[in-house]
Amino acid sequence: MTLEIKTATIEPVRQTFANVERRFGNKPASRYQEATYDAQATANFHYRPLWMPEKELNDPGHTALTMQDWYVLKDPRQFFYSAYVQNRAKMQDAAENNYAFFEKRGLGKLINPDIQSQIIFSLLPLRHVEQTANLNMMSGSAYGYGTALTQACLYAAMDRLGMAQYLSRIGLMLDENSGESLARSKKIWMEDPAWQGVRALCEEMLVHKDWGELFVAQNLVADTLVNVVFYQKLDQWLLDNNARDISMLTEFMQLCLKDQAGWADSVLKTIAAENESNRALISGWVEKWQEKTTQAYRPLIDALFEDGGAVVETVNGEMAKRAAKIGLTAKGE
Repeated sequence: MTLEIKTATIEPVRQTFANVERRFGNKPASRYQEATYDAQATANFHYRPLWMPEKELNDPGHTALTMQDWYVLKDPRQFFYSAYVQNRAKMQDAAENNYAFFEKRGLGKLINPDIQSQIIFSLLPLRHVEQTANLNMMSGSAYGYGTALTQACLYAAMDRLGMAQYLSRIGLMLDENSGESLARSKKIWMEDPAWQGVRALCEEMLVHKDWGELFVAQNLVADTLVNVVFYQKLDQWLLDNNARDISMLTEFMQLCLKDQAGWADSVLKTIAAENESNRALISGWVEKWQEKTTQAYRPLIDALFEDGGAVVETVNGEMAKRAAKIGLTAKGE
């Protein structure tokens, strides 16, 4: 008996959605393209927002920045919901392993009490800064324009919420889940003179209306300083003072900041290249917020390090590098 197996190729009637086809042609599209491009509604709104009747529900006028097509602000990581969740799940698994190892081995007990107090003073109040960053990025998601940008802002906001929670867990590990360290760090955040400039800066950012300016202030200026001061300089200080194990607890934050910096630089480079007005606006915002941020953090930097001026110079140098990367100049270059 002979079996004859025939194969047939079935051509799909359509390669992708019509809106994606109009942008990229009649060919198979990636899942990122199908989940992102032209997904945001642009017409046939039922009503204007009651709290802002001069704007549409989705309105490009929430920022002074202008773009001919907001969808050119594509995420180089190509994160849509599924891709983002899978990527961060792997990062969280690694972070959870680090935290479990730290707790199982009782590494917190090996840290000198004076160094623990310094961690509570210097690192734990940063969770309030991360909560501010979460709300700043939620503003970009709510008032930004185009799904390519707004969904990436939402993912960044969720990253910042996770970073705030992990910072809180560091405190709970140091005080064996009593919550005493978190209460102390909140009191420091609310009352210690070294942190009041930072708190005032966070409050100012929370009420800012232009999401584009806020995007620059958070992702380009504030994050550069936070990365240098807390995850480079303070991390090295902890290493020098026999608290190196804290580094494994902040690895998630460092990876997130690095990942977000690459995305933010790509977005700002594209916006700045769109027209001279955008470039001038971003340059002005960088200078404005770099001055505000340095002034706000300087008392804290001086309280943490013997040579605060050198730390500020390092921050300015990193800021200049990022600004040059996106086609700008920055203070300190």
